Amino acid sequence: MRRISRITVAGAATASLALALSACGGTSTSSDSDGSKSDKGLAIAYDVGGRGDQSFNDAAYAGLQRAEKEFGYKTADVEPTEGETDADKEQRLASLAKQGYNPVIGVGYAYAAAVKGAAEKYPDTTFGIVDDSTVEMDNVADLVFAEEEASYLAGVAAAETTKTDVVGFIGGVDIPLIHKFRAGFEQGVKDTDPGVKVVSQFLTQTAEEGGFSSPDKGKAAAEGQIEKKADVIYTAAGLSGQGAIEAAAANKVWAIGVDSDQYAQEALAKYKGSILTSATKDVAKSVYKLAQSVEDKAPRTGILRGDLSTGEVGLANSNPVFADNAKLQDVIETAKKKIVSGDIKVQSS
Repeated sequence: MRRISRITVAGAATASLALALSACGGTSTSSDSDGSKSDKGLAIAYDVGGRGDQSFNDAAYAGLQRAEKEFGYKTADVEPTEGETDADKEQRLASLAKQGYNPVIGVGYAYAAAVKGAAEKYPDTTFGIVDDSTVEMDNVADLVFAEEEASYLAGVAAAETTKTDVVGFIGGVDIPLIHKFRAGFEQGVKDTDPGVKVVSQFLTQTAEEGGFSSPDKGKAAAEGQIEKKADVIYTAAGLSGQGAIEAAAANKVWAIGVDSDQYAQEALAKYKGSILTSATKDVAKSVYKLAQSVEDKAPRTGILRGDLSTGEVGLANSNPVFADNAKLQDVIETAKKKIVSGDIKVQSS
């Protein structure tokens, strides 16, 4: 199930915003007080999972919070609704642009058609889309990442850490984006130790089936891999990954988080001792940088790619067990340097 829309009202203008968006998703937050367009800035629209996934969507929200604090303007973040269409998503983005929010960002590849449609209607607004590079328009920024590079390093960490010589990969949905995570992870494992077996699976064929939003599915998949002797499990599945982390903790094996530093997530605090590291992509930084460019009157557009060389993907060092393992850190740092230099070509499929 997707998250239920949450509406926080702070003044009459916020109530108006909530009303305007009621047909196409509820607002999570907005701090508008006078309704003027000039003081409205970044708005983001979530897809599956919504805010509170401790992963991808929460990272985008962190970027919004930073922009709101630094630029002192009004922001909005909007939840999805169950069973919505591309037209619903487009209406949501267009409504935000009409009210003066700029930039307006769709969080997730599923917003591609909606961003294209809204950007055509509002050419003076800068739009962004996370995890998609297919929308080629003068007022659109495609915020993409080299997930395969961070996943390669996660594979190195898994191969170096396993005691059973079996590790697992769980992908939320069987789509090209998640194939990048799997390909990088499997390559990192095999390049580090060809004797380590990788057990891989996808939770669902489509996002509508809950692959990114069902902790129970993630938990069941992880338990199945643990039965096959996997003692390090890497999950690229949004909210579903919480279930995999729970299963890892219950069975005293390692989990590797994704997108955000999940060791540091409050909602996962009771499991953090089992989170070895996380393959991060700095969605927060990417979202903030687009907002900053608009604030500076020089909007960034086109394909904007974050990778190891830019520092926008990598591995989190919050867990002292991971950070203080000098041998493991040396192996990872060596792999990182080879990827950045081009000595290692990481596969994306």
